[in-house]
Amino acid sequence: MAMSGGVDSTVTAALLQGAGAEVRGVFMLLGQPDQAAQVDKVRGLAERLGISLEVVDLHAEFAARVISYFRASYFRGETPNPCVVCNRTIKLGLLLDQVLASGAEFMATGHYVRLHRDPDGGRHLLRGLDPSKDQSYFLCGLGPEQLRHLLFPLGEKHKSEVYELAAGLGLQFTPSQESQDVCFLKGRELGDFLAEAAPPDLAGPVVTTAGREVGRHAGIYNFTIGQRRGLGIPAHAPYYVVGLEAAGNRVVVGSSAELFRDRLLVPEVNWLAGVPELPTELAVQIRYRQRPVAATVSLAPGGGAEVVFGDPQRAVTPGQFAAFYRGEELLGGGVIRLTPDFPAVD
Repeated sequence: MAMSGGVDSTVTAALLQGAGAEVRGVFMLLGQPDQAAQVDKVRGLAERLGISLEVVDLHAEFAARVISYFRASYFRGETPNPCVVCNRTIKLGLLLDQVLASGAEFMATGHYVRLHRDPDGGRHLLRGLDPSKDQSYFLCGLGPEQLRHLLFPLGEKHKSEVYELAAGLGLQFTPSQESQDVCFLKGRELGDFLAEAAPPDLAGPVVTTAGREVGRHAGIYNFTIGQRRGLGIPAHAPYYVVGLEAAGNRVVVGSSAELFRDRLLVPEVNWLAGVPELPTELAVQIRYRQRPVAATVSLAPGGGAEVVFGDPQRAVTPGQFAAFYRGEELLGGGVIRLTPDFPAVD
């Protein structure tokens, strides 16, 4: 059981025990500022449940694969999603590898997703039953071999049920204890965290989509697509960030209308259970907590997928992940690298 000290993983461990499984806990050291307190908390919960706990030090791998990716994405004008990368490479990657090497059959997590098994051994990842907690988007980078060894017992439950189960175990958790922040920031300002590793001399121009310079910036990593606040550009109508050009070190601003795009590219798509016949109509989700929208997904020149939306979407953001769904099933996903209809800047 991958334990974090939160209500989800703790209740999941208890559910597995109740189902008759032989459960032991694992906890990842990722170098968080408060990791000593976290270890103490998880040890206490494991003792309460009567299970062993192994602490696995993955902080160096986490820094190399997740934090480096996170910073590099911002420095090239993209907005990353570290949770997708961490799940694929660290939590459900290296940690899963170590768990299986130790002789375990499966690793369970507290993700709110459902995993259906075909009689022939195929796996299908579905949205969690609780629409407010569904976390399937974060697992769009997984592969079939990983899915063969994973369990997601909370997929059929609502969050309110999980709190009730915790209370029944005599455990007190409150919603305020659940962090929604990037785990390695721990309350730090994003700009300060990035500035620690930023290359020198990142100042550059802020230009309109017509190419007119209207200001200066101190680094494109301080901005993201759709941003309005903090631009400091006097104008009759508000400006929004509509593009970030790493090659020219330019922040491109425009009107609200210029934020809408009718298509995007995903140069490399991870398909969880094989490539579907393309083109096809799918639901596409371009960020967590955004409602998926109807789109035509086609094979792009050179591979990958081209996505054409039925209705233009606001603030399509390079670096985020596009996740593809058919009904409740997550078919795959990949990084949004560019939007080919982005207005030319002279």
